[in-house]
Amino acid sequence: MKKQFLLLAGALILLGFNAHAQVEPAITYYSPKNYVVLDFTYSVESHETGPYAPFAEEMLGIQNVVTENETIHTLENVFIAHRTDVDLSRPHIITAQKGLPTQFVSINEQGLLVGFNTPVAVPENKRTPKHNHPKPCHEQPSAMIAAIPEEVMEAGTPKAQADALAKHIFRIRETRMYLLSGEVEHSPADGASMACVLQELDKQEQTLTALFTGHSGIKKVHKEIVFCPAQQAESPYTDTLFFSAENGFTDAENIDAERIIIRAEYQKPTVTKADNEKRKKDAVEPSQIVYNTPGYACVRVYYKGEELNKRTMPIAQLGVD
Repeated sequence: MKKQFLLLAGALILLGFNAHAQVEPAITYYSPKNYVVLDFTYSVESHETGPYAPFAEEMLGIQNVVTENETIHTLENVFIAHRTDVDLSRPHIITAQKGLPTQFVSINEQGLLVGFNTPVAVPENKRTPKHNHPKPCHEQPSAMIAAIPEEVMEAGTPKAQADALAKHIFRIRETRMYLLSGEVEHSPADGASMACVLQELDKQEQTLTALFTGHSGIKKVHKEIVFCPAQQAESPYTDTLFFSAENGFTDAENIDAERIIIRAEYQKPTVTKADNEKRKKDAVEPSQIVYNTPGYACVRVYYKGEELNKRTMPIAQLGVD
């Protein structure tokens, strides 16, 4: 019984010692890791023919019409940037018992060391004030909706439909002319109402005329490519993308695609023999504050055999802590 009591007492003392050791104040932070970000900008130009395009010149005297459906992609430029994250494989611990006040250490939400004995940065309130702007008249609900008239739908042939549609377009033009000249019985009450009516008539005419001329539009599109230079990576790094006028970014099986070549050359800092000898000679105890001497990546992007853009940027994981 006495032996069991002594064993229990020893276990309690050991547990108390371990609990005391575990409450030692410490802060963990990580070295940064950088990613290379390529933001490609390209335009998408689309053309859609109208159902009555063959009759545009005959009915309305319009020659410049869309004759076939097509989409054209054009690569314009690439913006090269880098993004910072934490490298979980390189943690660092600061303990207060080694003479470094942990309350002076600033670490951000990601776990990166921001500074030592520096004021805490207060994030700015970037909210934009809300303003109640009145909507322009063309965004308000209106009973004047551009639609294909009934006589057009009742016509038996495409040519007869085009003829009825052209007559309706001419009536819209006449109505606008009468409004502007004041030759109507019930004209709009004021200038703002007149502007809204004229704007709605213009919208109807453009919508119906597009059935002859077709639609054309262009928009900007972005595609982001991200890669992470590895710490033990060999230089240079290369990758190939494919881009075609018909499909935009595509795969290697598209025989019409042009190559986009991404090339990155890495430069790592070197520690000379003299640096090692000086460190041994000084025999200075290393600090708990670890900073990074980064390496560099020179990133170049080629398209159609020409350099589209290049940039040299620091890469933390290629450097030395």
